[in-house]
Amino acid sequence: MNRRTRFHKRLLRAEPSFRILAKLWRISWLYVLLIGALAGVGYITLYSAGGGMPYPFAMPQAIRFAIGLVLMICVALLPPRILAMAAAPVYGLSLVLLVAVLHMGHVGKGAERWLMIGGIQVQPSEFAKIALVLALAAWFSRISYARMANPLWLVPPALMVLVPVALVLKEPNLGTAVIIGGVGASLFFAAGMRLWLIGLLALPVPYALKLAYSHLHDYQRARITTFMNPESDPLGAGYNIIQSKIALGSGGMWGQGYLHGSQGQLNFLPEKQTDFIFTMIAEEWGFVGAAVVLALLLLLILGGMTMAICSRNRFGRLVALGISMNFFFYCLVNLSMVMGAIPVGGVPLPLVSYGGSAMLNVMLGFGLLLSTWVHRNSHFGENLTRPDA
Repeated sequence: MNRRTRFHKRLLRAEPSFRILAKLWRISWLYVLLIGALAGVGYITLYSAGGGMPYPFAMPQAIRFAIGLVLMICVALLPPRILAMAAAPVYGLSLVLLVAVLHMGHVGKGAERWLMIGGIQVQPSEFAKIALVLALAAWFSRISYARMANPLWLVPPALMVLVPVALVLKEPNLGTAVIIGGVGASLFFAAGMRLWLIGLLALPVPYALKLAYSHLHDYQRARITTFMNPESDPLGAGYNIIQSKIALGSGGMWGQGYLHGSQGQLNFLPEKQTDFIFTMIAEEWGFVGAAVVLALLLLLILGGMTMAICSRNRFGRLVALGISMNFFFYCLVNLSMVMGAIPVGGVPLPLVSYGGSAMLNVMLGFGLLLSTWVHRNSHFGENLTRPDA
């Protein structure tokens, strides 16, 4: 037993204040540093998007990150038992907010996605992704692997996924609905779901997609029909992706220089502070700068997967995996969108794009991820043998 391990065990046997100190000691500060580095990239890019000024984008985003950092550390100290107990109420609250946004939500850019709570604009669909991860992890940690073979035990978690997906599609918010569905499918697989059951659940997917397409708004259908050939409507539905591709290609190897991107600074690039911020990075910093950002994203995803593997309790593993997959799908959808591989879906790049709800919910997710690492040796759920650390 090394000196650090002995020191940590002594702290755990001490007073509660020292136990908090011990948990702070166990936080992966290298992972926190990676989060800060990616947020720093977001700050300097938003500074450029604001015309070389801290307002209106960079400084508000920095303040949100500072608040999110405190939130992340506080959540990281919570034991898995508390998180599991809070899963059902949190999931229920997320559904209430999703229903509320359909009736009294703020409409912007053709979609009804935001609620005004205490003068603050909140996007419930972002919160729903975190709530779903907690709810599914809590459900699967309470049932045995043998019960996973019984389709009846999979009906409740399937409904947990389908209900928020349907509500988010109703807003409409196709990109977020895809992410929620992808995260849910990942947790089903990680929980030990049989392959034949996965195939059975996949059977109605084509019909569900057809039904979803029939309920899309005209502008969403236009995005789907023009993304393969955006030049067919260069000033309409294809404008965003055409400008994005021009900016991506114009950066070359080393970029046009900070604050000197032609498409971004001349305002040809649409939504440069949110959906298309990666395009602005590639234009100003080139392939090298874009590769650095991709490396940071990859390290955060792999770090989350490592935390999932190291967790000794099933609940922690599923939470860590769910948060990691949520971050992965977030990045995948945004990057594919700006490169023209999929239709534009209005999904920001986490920690980089401007946005309050997205930033705080991503930091909340990282807090849950770090909690699974801090309490990785805790026996919880089906392996409960001693009190939580």
